[in-house]
Amino acid sequence: MGDRSYFQNSPAVPLNVYIQGEGFPILCLHGHPGSGSSLSVFTHHLSKRFKTFAPDLRGYGKSRFNDNFDMSDHLNDLESLIDSFQMQKCLILGWSLGGILAMELALRLPERVTGLILVATAARPRGNHPPITWEDNLYTGIASVLNLIKPGWQWNIETFGKRSLFRYLIQQHTATTYNYIARDAVSAYLQTSATATRALYTAIKAGYNRLADLEQIQCPALVLAGSQDYHITPDSSIETARHLKNCQWQCYANTAHLFPWEIPDQVLSDIDSWLEGHPETVNRFS
Repeated sequence: MGDRSYFQNSPAVPLNVYIQGEGFPILCLHGHPGSGSSLSVFTHHLSKRFKTFAPDLRGYGKSRFNDNFDMSDHLNDLESLIDSFQMQKCLILGWSLGGILAMELALRLPERVTGLILVATAARPRGNHPPITWEDNLYTGIASVLNLIKPGWQWNIETFGKRSLFRYLIQQHTATTYNYIARDAVSAYLQTSATATRALYTAIKAGYNRLADLEQIQCPALVLAGSQDYHITPDSSIETARHLKNCQWQCYANTAHLFPWEIPDQVLSDIDSWLEGHPETVNRFS
């Protein structure tokens, strides 16, 4: 996914998409593993004023696709989706992998993308995740099952959650965060296909790096990062912010990759403030 020759033309596939609200279109793109419904922390809030579109990417959620594909196929699918809903202009919010795709769409469709909200992502993504042990996997499995049965159960959080892989995804082990995990994370994980995982890892191994191209993006951008993100480091997010011409960024203390589920009120308030300061991003006629 790193050099332009990686992007091949291939037929788009129709995507399952969750649509809420009315008004200016905001395209919301999930990460890996994920689904359109796992963006509810954003869509439930933004759809009060805008029309949100949260697709399941190819090979995720209900957009079933079992054949091998390239990461570039996501862009073809998304451009087709934008066309099918006749979005002449749209704002794009992307979380993790979704943020990478958001930047790619801004490069591909500069006249149609009015702004970017980039969450826990980077144009040259780097991680520092420690090695995973069998105990990590065991405790994660137990914590996940118990959290589905009784979301936000403090005993489960203390006994298994804080000893599981959740400790690298979040820093604030609250009932609120674990309720989001129960509602929006586990089903998305289970519905992520092997081919989607393979496409992502192939792109990562190819050394994805679009920093040099970010100067082409003219629209305003907001970059949000968690200070303890092990999956995409805050340094790589800030590096991306510094390469974007018209960018504001924020790094949240004591949070990790899933920080929108740790501090949802703060994140949504900051997004609202940025939108108020950049009304052109949600104006059809700007």
